[in-house]
Amino acid sequence: QVQLVESGGGLVQAGGSLRLSCVASGRTFSRYVMGWFRQAPGKEREFVAAISWSGGNTYYTDSVKGRFTISRDNAKNTVYLQMNSLKPEDTAVYYCAAAQEDNRRNYYYAGTYRYWGQGTQVTVSS
Repeated sequence: QVQLVESGGGLVQAGGSLRLSCVASGRTFSRYVMGWFRQAPGKEREFVAAISWSGGNTYYTDSVKGRFTISRDNAKNTVYLQMNSLKPEDTAVYYCAAAQEDNRRNYYYAGTYRYWGQGTQVTVSS
């Protein structure tokens, strides 16, 4: 069992930055692929970024490439999402998720992830 707790959301002006954190319980954090997803009002949950268990490989949706960076610290059981140059369309509830998955093609799908946090709100004003 893995419990995930996100933090770091808030209200920011367009062009600003936020860093989200997700702390995981349990001693097997390093065995999980970690992902960030987001869900805006009236829209489906969408993939944002993922990172391999070692941190050596990262994956992003096109709309955040060059602006967001996912990273992890396995010693702290924490995954981060650094978000720069934020846009109003980035407004959403952001969720972190954990998966035990070997096929990187599946990292983009919410159904791949077994454990989810409660979410943290990010609001970007124009």
